[in-house]
Amino acid sequence: MKGSFQLKEIFTIEPSVFFHAWLNSQEHSLMTGGEAICGNNVGDEFTAWDGYISGKNISLILDQEINQSWRTSEFKDSDEDSELSIRIIEIPEGCEVILSHKNIPEGQADYKQGWIDHYFNPMKTYFHSK
Repeated sequence: MKGSFQLKEIFTIEPSVFFHAWLNSQEHSLMTGGEAICGNNVGDEFTAWDGYISGKNISLILDQEINQSWRTSEFKDSDEDSELSIRIIEIPEGCEVILSHKNIPEGQADYKQGWIDHYFNPMKTYFHSK
């Protein structure tokens, strides 16, 4: 059975700052601590965490939503890509980010905890220091 989960986090930054940082190679690398090569157009491919993660931008709504195909080097060649959706909602204190990760192949790592440990926690520190 394929896995899925959703995470929510509040960041004290404007939605546009989050959106552009996610899709910018230098910013993505700095905010997570792993090398990323990103693009900011639909169809652009990306890698993150020194090539451990790869995928493609499926759809983008400026400053509001990022949808990507997503896989790690641990996926089998026969596994379909998983689906990553990031909604960015403006709130008085900054933005709420809702990350939905779907279609995760059976037997994969605990990506939910990985998102917290390797993305959300370092990103809170990074954005707080800006």
